[in-house]
Amino acid sequence: MKIITLLLAVCFYFPLQDVELTTIFNGEDFDGWVLPEDNIWWSVEDGVLHAKSGPEKKGSILWTDKDYTDFVIECDFKMGDGTVDSGIFIRSDHDQIQIGESGSLKRDMTCSPYIPGKGYPVEAENIPELLKMDDWNTLRVRAIGNKYTVWLNGQEVMNYTSETATDEGPIGIQLHPNRDMTIEYKNIKCAAL
Repeated sequence: MKIITLLLAVCFYFPLQDVELTTIFNGEDFDGWVLPEDNIWWSVEDGVLHAKSGPEKKGSILWTDKDYTDFVIECDFKMGDGTVDSGIFIRSDHDQIQIGESGSLKRDMTCSPYIPGKGYPVEAENIPELLKMDDWNTLRVRAIGNKYTVWLNGQEVMNYTSETATDEGPIGIQLHPNRDMTIEYKNIKCAAL
């Protein structure tokens, strides 16, 4: 029993120290990503991934071309114009870590999990103190099975165990529909665990 407890403690301790992340966005093009057909939402300029609502506000998801089971993803993001509603999808378009304002709650829910049918079952802590609205922020999401942990600018802000987690699939970046908004991403890195 002591060995199992020790192994679990080690597995959940290493989130910021011992994980070697690999760049999955090269800052030049969409190599490693599945670009939507008739793309009008996503562009790359000067090492930055730009997401911008189209005139019909349909929204879009940019998916990795690789599937993941357990992983850590890290990225820098910067809020843009309009009502920012974005996030990181975990292995499907079901479970998501929110970035920006919740359409249903009409307030910022950055780093909180959005689960269809449950809404926001927990709320990330200390976001008003940590989130820089006019500068770059660093988001780190760890997904081990159905356990999600999130850090914002180096501080752990959320833990959640999902009853609806998908076992394997790509990671997605969301541009929410029915919004007039922009958001930027850079330094997108990931590690399979």
